[in-house]
Amino acid sequence: MSERRCPKCGTVYSGDARFCAKDGSPLVDVAVAGKSGTTIRKAYKPAAPERFTLTSQRIDNRYEVLKRLGEGGMSYVYEARDLTRGESVAIKILSPKLSADTSSVQRLRREAGLAMRLEHPHVCKIMRLGETEDGLIYLVMPYLRGELLSDREGKVGPLPIDQGVEWLGQMCSGLHHAHSLHIIHRDLKPENVMLVPSDDQRDKAVVMDFGLAKENRADPSMAKLTATGIILGTPEFMSPEQIRGRPLDARSDIYALAVVAYEMFTGKLPFQGRSAQEMMIARLRGKPLTVRQFVPDFPAPLEGVLMQAMATEPEQRFKTALEFGQALVKAANVPDVTQRLAGLLK
Repeated sequence: MSERRCPKCGTVYSGDARFCAKDGSPLVDVAVAGKSGTTIRKAYKPAAPERFTLTSQRIDNRYEVLKRLGEGGMSYVYEARDLTRGESVAIKILSPKLSADTSSVQRLRREAGLAMRLEHPHVCKIMRLGETEDGLIYLVMPYLRGELLSDREGKVGPLPIDQGVEWLGQMCSGLHHAHSLHIIHRDLKPENVMLVPSDDQRDKAVVMDFGLAKENRADPSMAKLTATGIILGTPEFMSPEQIRGRPLDARSDIYALAVVAYEMFTGKLPFQGRSAQEMMIARLRGKPLTVRQFVPDFPAPLEGVLMQAMATEPEQRFKTALEFGQALVKAANVPDVTQRLAGLLK
């Protein structure tokens, strides 16, 4: 019997699982046969970090790198100080081992080109695209001081309806702005939403990381970036059409945001399975579990809005993120939230 481990979070799976059900990472084999024929699990040891680091260095004699904030499959993110403006910024740098990969470089440049066009209080913008003398390509973004939505959920569990709907309305407004520029996100998930304190001491939701964003236009140069059949995104939040590798539009983001909303209110995912792969299949063949299976007193009108947004066929969902946000606010029927979102959702 073989077992596989998620290299990101360390969770071990048995059977045919290929992706981590928690973060969507591809699983790696971790089991070996013992002398008695039983399976012995290898001790999990986090992968040794790359020796590459920019901490305490300066980039282009302008950005003083303070510390590493995190890393992804193709980039590292640092907190830095912009010495010319005296502001804290976040810098995303393409991993040196991928610097020779033309497609990876193209992806980062494309991310900057798209995100530089975004200008909205609930979307994290790109401020600058640069390249160091030794060939490192980097993006400069505002440094958001706050907490990831995924971390907040982990601390407090399911969110109150008024708070959840307010953040969802803000995200809908930000996404509608992106969609109006023919940009879709393609990787919406709680880890890509930052809760940032605002001037009125209320946290606001900011959609981050348009790293998998794709302009919603036929462009041969962009089509070359991903081979046919390769699916980009996080399995648990993918729309059925994204799983199938079909063309995507704003309604795919609406679906993903509805899954995010479902998890916000229930602490669960709307499709069950022993692995991310099984959950993906469930999305293609079945219907999502009702919210009230987990939260019995959840308002029926609000549940109906989420179910419509998670319809299998895009034609059955809301046409725009703005419509989705308006429907959420109307169904929740919380006067204070309705008033605060009135200017965003019109």
